[in-house]
Amino acid sequence: MASSKEYLDFILENLSDLEEITYRSMMGEFIIYYRGKIVGGIYDDRFLVKPVKSAINYMPTAKYELPYEGAKEMLLVDEVDDKEFLTGLLNAMYDELPAPRKKKKK
Repeated sequence: MASSKEYLDFILENLSDLEEITYRSMMGEFIIYYRGKIVGGIYDDRFLVKPVKSAINYMPTAKYELPYEGAKEMLLVDEVDDKEFLTGLLNAMYDELPAPRKKKKK
């Protein structure tokens, strides 16, 4: 099942206190970027983030879920309607996320 544009808009609105939130559509789902780094994505209308230590500490009771078959587990964000929570979560995660890969020149 693909994610809806309405759910994407809902998540983006609740992340609107942060600067440089972008997304990329990929096979019916959405990858979410914060200041150029991938924080997670929207899969089947669920907001999932990378399970970095800071995210695990921020959401100690979060469930691990698969975004899609064959993928690595990610953390399900339950408090998607809490702007302050989401802002704190992404800010906590940012330094721990890998830097974007440089694109190879052809």
